[in-house]
Amino acid sequence: MSEHKGPRVYAIAAHRGFADALVAGLIPRYRDPDVGLARLTLLLPSRRAQRTVTEAFVRLSGKGLLLPRMAMVGDLDLDETLGPLLDPLGGGADIPPAADPTQRWLRLAAILRQVKPGLPGAAVLRQAHEIGRTIDRLLVEGKTPDALLSEDVIGIVGDQAGHWEESTRTFLTVHAHWTAELAVRGEIDAPERRNRLFAHAAERWRASPPPYPVVAAGVTSASPALARLLRVVAELPDGAVILPDLDLALDAEVWDALGLAGMPEERGGPPVGPDDAVTHPQYHLKLLLNRMGVNRGEVQPWHRAGIAAAPPARSRAISNLFLPPAASARWVDLPEDQRRLAGVRLMESAHPEEQAQAVAVLIREALETPEKRVALVTPDRGLATRVVAHLRRWGIAADDTAGRPLPQTAAGRVLLLLGEVLAEETAPVPLLALLGHPLVDPSGDRAAWLERVRDLDLLLRGPRPAPGLAPIAALIRASGNTRLHGWWAGAEAILSPLFALGDEIPLAALLDALVAAGEALCGERLWSEADGRALAAWLEELRLAAAEAPTMIARGDVPAGLRDAMDRVAVRPPWGGHPRVAIYGLLEARMSRADLVICGSLHEGSWPAGAAAEPLLPPALLRHLGIPGGDFRIGLAAHDLAGALGAPEVVLSWARRDEAGPVIPSRFVLRVQAMLGKRLADAHRETSAVELARRLDHAPPAPAYQRPEPLPSAEQRKVAISATALDRLRGDPYQFYASSILGLRALDGLDAEPSPASKGTAAHAILDAWHKSGERPEDLLQIAEAELDKMSAHPLTRSLWRPRLIEALKWVAEEIAALHAAGRTVLDTEVKGAIELMGVRVHGRADRIDSVGESKLAIVDYKTGSPPSARQVEDGFALQLGVLGLIAREGGFEKISGEPERFEYWSLAKRRKGDGFGYCEEPIKEGAKKTGLPRNEFVEITEDFLRDAIGRWIVGSEPFTARLNPDLPGYADYDQLMRLDEWLPRLARKAMPA
Repeated sequence: MSEHKGPRVYAIAAHRGFADALVAGLIPRYRDPDVGLARLTLLLPSRRAQRTVTEAFVRLSGKGLLLPRMAMVGDLDLDETLGPLLDPLGGGADIPPAADPTQRWLRLAAILRQVKPGLPGAAVLRQAHEIGRTIDRLLVEGKTPDALLSEDVIGIVGDQAGHWEESTRTFLTVHAHWTAELAVRGEIDAPERRNRLFAHAAERWRASPPPYPVVAAGVTSASPALARLLRVVAELPDGAVILPDLDLALDAEVWDALGLAGMPEERGGPPVGPDDAVTHPQYHLKLLLNRMGVNRGEVQPWHRAGIAAAPPARSRAISNLFLPPAASARWVDLPEDQRRLAGVRLMESAHPEEQAQAVAVLIREALETPEKRVALVTPDRGLATRVVAHLRRWGIAADDTAGRPLPQTAAGRVLLLLGEVLAEETAPVPLLALLGHPLVDPSGDRAAWLERVRDLDLLLRGPRPAPGLAPIAALIRASGNTRLHGWWAGAEAILSPLFALGDEIPLAALLDALVAAGEALCGERLWSEADGRALAAWLEELRLAAAEAPTMIARGDVPAGLRDAMDRVAVRPPWGGHPRVAIYGLLEARMSRADLVICGSLHEGSWPAGAAAEPLLPPALLRHLGIPGGDFRIGLAAHDLAGALGAPEVVLSWARRDEAGPVIPSRFVLRVQAMLGKRLADAHRETSAVELARRLDHAPPAPAYQRPEPLPSAEQRKVAISATALDRLRGDPYQFYASSILGLRALDGLDAEPSPASKGTAAHAILDAWHKSGERPEDLLQIAEAELDKMSAHPLTRSLWRPRLIEALKWVAEEIAALHAAGRTVLDTEVKGAIELMGVRVHGRADRIDSVGESKLAIVDYKTGSPPSARQVEDGFALQLGVLGLIAREGGFEKISGEPERFEYWSLAKRRKGDGFGYCEEPIKEGAKKTGLPRNEFVEITEDFLRDAIGRWIVGSEPFTARLNPDLPGYADYDQLMRLDEWLPRLARKAMPA
């Protein structure tokens, strides 16, 4: 190689398989009989690439050999850390150390809080992170933020909208403070240190070439400092730069059409032209070559191919596939053999679940071939998770090497739930989620612990209790559950230190308290797995940084602040999955290769991802400085797909919709279909895997579910009937069966808004307390306010419902006063009574019973909504007032006797006529009314209905038929239990006239 003149730059075509082709060429060139490849220094883009190349050495080395020294210098994605390198070269000690990134984040947040004091705490932390990323982007491109103060840049900013001026000003102010702080501390930012290390290495190697070979492989980061180092490496006597997937066959006019790519047309001009094809997969490689000062004509093809190499025609087809828009017009004239993508299949699924199942089928099918390797490459972690789950059906353990965000792991959820419990002051949902978490069991008896969690769950159903730990303890005491009381005392002791921290909490103290609570709840289980170890490392790093850079955080901002920081940590699975199955993200897939590569979730917004909006600096300014923007990432995504298309077999997979709705197939898929044309595209379709996926979960239709008609035994039927249950028994016997015989009750939701039933309960409690306190009008509002405060309803609910209720209560007070003046008195409220009829206990509670003179009674029922219609009463489906009248007539209410004469609904709802709230009506057929029951026969007719119901269902043998009267309005608590939607439409169709 030493005889070669000029820079030694090589390219490995996409179809050759980069890692295997690289190793296949390095071993014969650099292997020493005694020390193997130990003298070789290999510069790689990332630790992922190091693992991939190491695996290739293992496959190709035969009997084994000493591996080269591998150093990580960068990655295709500028968000990736370029890697620590070159400190051992000597002279690096003169370069100041890099600032700790976590400390920098917290210090930037503190500075930003001073610059913009009105920002919420979580927003400050989030924006501080974005400021740090923007600083790094500028430094990676060799631009100091001072470059933003030049006249031309100021002119660009001045032409932008006002918010861009404000955000640019904020960025520059924060950075100025940070730069001054770095100077005092004698540190520099990490990208600046890397740039200086690269410059130092380039200078030293240029002056004194190392006595060992140096090869840079797979490095495509186009940062100027790294490009200059790569130029030096390419000119070393035993050096070389090897690029992945550089298209040497691309026509010169197409290469030129990619744009300026860092080479301004004139001195001082913009390095990125307005027509640059930044979304093309070759653009960032052209940018790198231009910054290296290497012409594409100087690049030589690599002489070896990998094990999993595709036919050479594939590279030509890939080149044609990604032609720029203007050049893609030549697809029309391309012969079919240059458009065909042999070995590439197109798989369209209906939805994500079907896609995951079909991908799993393809993987399972591929493993039937001995030694065949298969990889799923997808940016969609949801798809990856589904595929992993489906593969377990066949006992295939596959790990998603892209990992999961720390907040989505079991250990990470414990910490986040603790933060949510603190921020929301023991709101039921996060509290129960925390106490029921799989890792939580301080008692050592998981079953007993979960029993107490279930008890607490039942107790907290309905509206949220008052904030804090004490109100929950009060609820438990009131419930009389002694086991729950002792259990909660232990949980309260663990959680109470969190609430002693105050409203503004030092971050270091917060982390200490969270760790203490987490360990008390989970023990060593919190840290024992991979996610726990990742959480421990993250906590320790953040805790040390918080100690060095004191930071305050508001209690309400704790969950958002923790989540934002934890989202930046990926937990990758340990080794142990199937040796021939890999699931990669786009970053992990670079340089890897398999015999079958499945590219999943190829739709817009996923692959490629949507271009994120610039958070701080205007895009026009970044283009002027030559900083890659959001469109640049589309080019990287295209390059990832081009690399994946080089595998021997490729499946491009997408679904027509995602969880949110229909989606657009990826622009890359549309390009493939357009280049192939309809006939070739149809020939490339993969349909068998999709069909197998559908058949896997296909089951024969279940027999039609019939209308439920349960027939309990005579012993089971012997239950009491309440005044309100009679309506349910006659209208829908199944609901009576479910509630009174099976004893099933609908549970309120956790943290639920007050239901109509709870609102009715509150209104009844207010009126009962007022009647028993002497019925003074001036006391009613005070009693109402005290009772409503107990509801813990959402402020919106209180603000909408409370005024309506207060107005209706005022009407009640006025009516009661008028009745008193007319000689009518209230005998009792919320009074219980019972009688026995046909051997069955009939019971009820009257909201109010009044004396209307001469042993005559008025039965009053309060309603917060509209009362039943007189037609319902007449038909026997709203008999509550009649049953209560029957109990009163038979002396079933203690200390109350008389003949019921009036049967009144007092509604607190809006009046049907006129304005205001509150009205009274009787379901009596008299005068002009044509529906209802006659007053003098009200109780007798009700008794007849009651005896009929008891005779048919309680002491009789009729089935408890579901929805016996389907047109009757009623509760829907048991609709799912009776599987209503499966048989009611069929019943309705049969009832329709022919």
